[in-house]
Amino acid sequence: MSVQIDEPIVTAPESDFETNVSDIIVPIEALLFVASEPLSIKAIAKLTHASEVAVAAALQRINDTYAERGVIVREIGGGYRFATAPQARDVVEIYLLPPKTSLSSPALEALAIVAHMQPVTKGEIESIRGVNSDSVVSTLLDRGLIAEAGRKDVIGRPMQYKSTALFLESFGLRSLDDLPQLELEPGQPLELGLLTAGMPQPLETEQPSADEADSQPPEA
Repeated sequence: MSVQIDEPIVTAPESDFETNVSDIIVPIEALLFVASEPLSIKAIAKLTHASEVAVAAALQRINDTYAERGVIVREIGGGYRFATAPQARDVVEIYLLPPKTSLSSPALEALAIVAHMQPVTKGEIESIRGVNSDSVVSTLLDRGLIAEAGRKDVIGRPMQYKSTALFLESFGLRSLDDLPQLELEPGQPLELGLLTAGMPQPLETEQPSADEADSQPPEA
C-alpha cells in the first residue's frame, strides 16, 4: 500500500514530525479497528488533530507493521480500514458465514450488470439477462451489495440500483475504476460474458435453489 495525498507537504523539523507520527499511530490503529466503514485520510486527520501528511506517514507505518500478519490495512472505497489478510480468508469465511451464503450465477450476472451500468433499473437488468430478475435483485439488496439509487425520470418512475461500499470491499476493489473495462463498438449489444469478464468473485458460485431460480417473464 502506498499512501498518497494531494496537499503539499509543509516543511517541519524532522524530530517534531517523527514525534507527531509516533503519537498518532496507536489512535489510528484503534480507529481502523472500530470503524464500520473505511476512513479517509482527511477524516482521520480531523479525529486525531494531526496533519494529513502525518496521518499518511502513520498509515504507511501501520501497513508495514501488519503486512505479514492475519490483519492488514486495506485501502478501499476512498478510505482505509483493517481487513483480514488474503491468506486467512478461507478460514475466516468458514467461521463468519452461515451455510449457503455463496452467490448464484444469476445473482453474479445481475450484480455485474449493476456494477458496470449503474444506476440501472430492474427492467434494464431483465432486458439484458432475458429473464425475470425479481429474486436476484432482492438477494443482492438483502446482502447489501446493491442499494436503491432513486427513481428514473421516465414513465412509471422505476427504481434504479447502484453498487455499495460493501460490494467494493467484498470484491477487493478500491473504487469502481478497478472494474474491468468494457470495449464496445457503438451500437454493439452488451453481452453477459463481457459484463462478467475479469470480475473477481468473493465466494464460490452455486446453482440457484428452486425458490431462487429465475423464471421467464409471463407473456402479455
